[in-house]
Amino acid sequence: MGQPDVEIQNLSKSCNEALILAALSAGPRHGYQLALDVAASSGDRFRFRHGTLYPILHKLEKDGLIAGTWSEEGRRGRRKLYALTRRGETYAAEQRASWRAFVAGLLSVIGKEEA
Repeated sequence: MGQPDVEIQNLSKSCNEALILAALSAGPRHGYQLALDVAASSGDRFRFRHGTLYPILHKLEKDGLIAGTWSEEGRRGRRKLYALTRRGETYAAEQRASWRAFVAGLLSVIGKEEA
């Protein structure tokens, strides 16, 4: 898997995956906690809906970038805990580099903030 490029055609998909992988870089999380962490870290600029988050998590799991394990049933019932795989850690780092390059390129086109 080479360095992923952020493509305009898949901007939303790439962004959502990068946000999830970045949140999981801090450690394993349940899906709902992932959504809360992304929202909090972004000042509520990025929020996941249930119908958006879980299909992305399932795809990342299918791709071998994250692994999910079911927690023991407790007060909230069984919940799936997601963690990055080694492949996912590498991919997350590549995503960060690609997004930094993308944002730098975007800013070079739209211009820097005026003083």
